[in-house]
Amino acid sequence: MIRIGKFHKRVLYEEKERKTFRYPDSSRKTFTSHLNSALRRLDIKTYIDDNLERGDEISQALLKAIDEAKLFVIVFSKNYATSKRCLDEVVKILECRKNKRQIILPVFYEVDPFHVRHQLGSYAEAFVKHEQRFASTMNIVQKWRDALGEVANHSGWDCSINRTEAELVEEIAMDVLQKLNRVYVGDLDHQITKLEQLAQLQLQYYKSIDTYENQISHEATVQCITELKMKRSIRMLRLTREMLSYMEDSEAYEKLF
Repeated sequence: MIRIGKFHKRVLYEEKERKTFRYPDSSRKTFTSHLNSALRRLDIKTYIDDNLERGDEISQALLKAIDEAKLFVIVFSKNYATSKRCLDEVVKILECRKNKRQIILPVFYEVDPFHVRHQLGSYAEAFVKHEQRFASTMNIVQKWRDALGEVANHSGWDCSINRTEAELVEEIAMDVLQKLNRVYVGDLDHQITKLEQLAQLQLQYYKSIDTYENQISHEATVQCITELKMKRSIRMLRLTREMLSYMEDSEAYEKLF
């Protein structure tokens, strides 16, 4: 699952799922909306919550979305730091990531990454107000600062680079897809690589000791590699058990999942 956050729009994406949070922001109906559409065209499911007003606490639905996410896309805009809720979400994302190791992909839209990382510019102005409002609980404000600094240090996308918004949206969407693909097939890729190395060693060894048992052993390794590659393709296509239910009586069905 992934998430995108913007001043007041944040989106989560997972495999084929996405989750988004929203607040009023000039880019809500432009950049973030276009990115959402691009992700959906790539068959990445998304979740967007457009029903919360600024200042609302994080709902249980959003907490669940964060917990289930595989990847977070956080879109930082000029006004992002004015929202307590958005800042709370960043803290929650980092807390969740400690256990689940989800991917974080920051996107800096019309804001300098350095300003986000060190709370300068419009972020400094927002934190002056936060420090006044939460003077009795400054530890919360410090958590927000630390969270912004940590997230902004992740490798991400700076939208100030000279390119059209359409190009940028497509490039980010493809980056998200590639990262999700690695999440979903990384374990299989590791197994396939190891077994291919084994098959090569078997082939070299069995040339000098050509027995029926050795041939069977090598063929079994090759068969296992073939099955893992098919399983990898199934994952890449996001095919579910329900979609392949017509095969459930075959011996190969269980090996696909």
